[in-house]
Amino acid sequence: MPSPRAIHLYRQTQASTEDDRVSAHAPLVKRIAYHMVSRLPASVDVEDLIQVGLMGLMEASRNFDPAAGVQFETFATQRIRGAMLDELRQADWMPRQARRNMREIEQEIHKLEQTLGRAPSEGEVAQGLNLPLAEYQARLADARGHQLVYYEDFGDDGDNDQLDHYTADERANPFEQLSDAGFRDVLVEGISALPEREQLVMSLYYDEELNLKEIGAVLGVSESRVCQLHSQAIARLRSRLTDWLSPT
Repeated sequence: MPSPRAIHLYRQTQASTEDDRVSAHAPLVKRIAYHMVSRLPASVDVEDLIQVGLMGLMEASRNFDPAAGVQFETFATQRIRGAMLDELRQADWMPRQARRNMREIEQEIHKLEQTLGRAPSEGEVAQGLNLPLAEYQARLADARGHQLVYYEDFGDDGDNDQLDHYTADERANPFEQLSDAGFRDVLVEGISALPEREQLVMSLYYDEELNLKEIGAVLGVSESRVCQLHSQAIARLRSRLTDWLSPT
């Protein structure tokens, strides 16, 4: 049986290893938090996400088993994201009215595309909704965090949890349900039909992984304007994917 001193030294070593892991991976928490918050409404405080993410990192360090055959960063990333998602679930991260507004915008864009045979301009969508252009743009800005696919697209049209698509568990990712060639073809066609500036926003955001502020610097516009362009691009794509996103 190990002596009390041996047990004490073992515990000290373990604690030291845990502290080292936390210190070494603290930047990972910030990276995940800033990437996540860029897809959420402005009301979400990145510092709050960082704090809960650090707690997730500490939990991961305590529970990590090197013999499990998984790299610590992979294990920690799941725990960090999970902690942040738990925090976000406690708040109304995207107000219901903002979701309803975006559904109306998607429907109007779809109707105008059928009528005009092309992508409608912002002014045309605003006019179709009987809104001043500034109000229409404000609704786009309010919908920061609007996504191409939600879990609720595959079930009842209710207020299902929309945060789970951020988790690292790909087994629960709705994109797996949309992996056939037909969907991809429609999506590629939809992206190619976006106005040039919106195509650029999508490329910089998803391919280059720039945040909204960085994209604004590239385009020479405000972060708020980039947010509007991103929300509008997503609305255009969702309007083209109506048949794929309708609950069955």
